[in-house]
Amino acid sequence: MAKKKPKPARKKTVAAHRPKAPTNGFRVVYTQRQIQKRVREMAARINRAYRGRTIHVVGVLENCFLFMADLVRALKVPTVCLFLKAEIHDTRAGQAPVREIMYTPKVDAAGKDILLVDAILQSGVTLDHLYRYMLARNANSVRTATLIEKTDERKVDVPTDYVGFKHKGKFLVGYGLGYEGMYRNLPYVAARN
Repeated sequence: MAKKKPKPARKKTVAAHRPKAPTNGFRVVYTQRQIQKRVREMAARINRAYRGRTIHVVGVLENCFLFMADLVRALKVPTVCLFLKAEIHDTRAGQAPVREIMYTPKVDAAGKDILLVDAILQSGVTLDHLYRYMLARNANSVRTATLIEKTDERKVDVPTDYVGFKHKGKFLVGYGLGYEGMYRNLPYVAARN
């Protein structure tokens, strides 16, 4: 009587990691794959523009952190990473309302090539103010990189040198963008249905 050959052990298959869709009626707008492709394309353009120079990448917190991390990892030029937070205070000077925008910590921009990075450009007010602020501190050059430009919300004509996606309408979350402190960790960008 011949011995039966033992059946080969089944290989355990691991299901591909699929992040759960956000709750509360959100739908995916830009997939993780689309985002990574655009970030690599933007980094390639930045590498060409800054060849032979050191770039000072200044991220505007909190939205920028995932986008900036992926972007700087794809840069081949010497890179210095800095972060700052914009604080907006509305006050009054007599009868007139005054909006003050302050940045902490201070960035020494003199003689440096600055790349301002934010995940989303909405009204453009904060980024425009920061752009002018860096120029006023004698930066050698100032350019901007934003993953998403909300074209229907622009109030200020700030230069947009590197843009991943142009988008209209719909509140966005994911890939650093939050809603009530949540959803920043999603690897894609989603919108309300």
